[in-house]
Amino acid sequence: MAAIALAAPAISQAQSVMTHHMREEVRSGIAPMVGQLPAQQLMSLDIVLPLRDAAGLQTLLGELYNPASPSFHEFLTVSQFTARFGPTQEDYDSVVAYAKANGLTVTGGSRDGMEVQVKGTVSAVENAFHVKMATYRRSSGLGTFYAPDREPTANLHVNLWHVSGLDNFSIPHPLYSRKSDYAAAHGIEPDAVVPHATTGSGPSASFLGSDMRAAYYGGTALTGAGQNLGLLEFLGTDLADLNTYYRNVGQTNTVPITLLSTDGTSTSCTAAGRCDDTEQTLDMTQALGMAPGLASLVMYIGSTDTAMISAMTTHNPLPTVIGCSWGWTPADPGTLDPFFQRMAAQGQNFFAASGDSSTWSTRNEAWPADDANIVSVGGTDLVTASAGGAWRSETALIGELAP
Repeated sequence: MAAIALAAPAISQAQSVMTHHMREEVRSGIAPMVGQLPAQQLMSLDIVLPLRDAAGLQTLLGELYNPASPSFHEFLTVSQFTARFGPTQEDYDSVVAYAKANGLTVTGGSRDGMEVQVKGTVSAVENAFHVKMATYRRSSGLGTFYAPDREPTANLHVNLWHVSGLDNFSIPHPLYSRKSDYAAAHGIEPDAVVPHATTGSGPSASFLGSDMRAAYYGGTALTGAGQNLGLLEFLGTDLADLNTYYRNVGQTNTVPITLLSTDGTSTSCTAAGRCDDTEQTLDMTQALGMAPGLASLVMYIGSTDTAMISAMTTHNPLPTVIGCSWGWTPADPGTLDPFFQRMAAQGQNFFAASGDSSTWSTRNEAWPADDANIVSVGGTDLVTASAGGAWRSETALIGELAP
């Protein structure tokens, strides 16, 4: 009885986490539980704090994007946003203290970034967030995943927004399609796949970054001068591959490139480590081809989406244009909305590829492209007047393989 009485206050003070973390497959029982994560296994999490005065932020955004408003495009700096809408120093310090008190090691994060990155054992995570970390059989019958058995809570005086890293149900993947993979899936030879790029100056008539610039910008003076570009990447890259591209196409890159780890994830990607940096290199070559005069290009590399997006909203120099060509399915599709809204308040634009499959479905995991707070970019079949020539025609993708 005494033990129950002592435990009661702690339970009554437990605050909710404002987003969903339970996978529907777990909630519905479609995915059967098959085990528990080992108690001493290490986990890396990102604890995200909520916006302060979310309603006030919506009012501000309405003013920032209203041409008739005196505040039109008077974007906030990082420090100004934190002062008005970010967590208070007291709340942020409380989360840090709570993590440490529960055996978690703080490894990163910042008040400006609205997140606290931690590492700890499964048992510490379970104790801190009142969950059990179980393993479940995928409904397809192929493989397993781990996830919490219930929604997390914390004995804090403030709510939390989200805790990233509590499951590995959806593994982020690049949104390009390989001809060989398409052929194998349809039981045909790769050479039988109908090409969608027919007039580019690259191998197999593919479009180089410079081809895209020639098609859409022609001889204009716009080069991206003075602009800082950020690219979201779930894997590192090998810049030797980028150098090989430029050497083979007879061009030179003059834009400084930074590989930035946002949560301790390795920024390297080599064949020896069986790392495929096709997407990462494509992202760079296309962006640099379109805007060869950029002031900087930063590859924000990480294992958790919130850590990467958080870094993009606080890094100096602040990236005003951000690109993402990865897809995944979060437990809660609203997880990144506070960061996307922060970007809007700071004058940043987030562009996400909808994927080479061209059709919206749960299979191709189009998120975050279907989030209402960002710009979704679809694929097209482009035809130019000649290799490296001017735009001639363009149609929206209707097949399952893009250039």
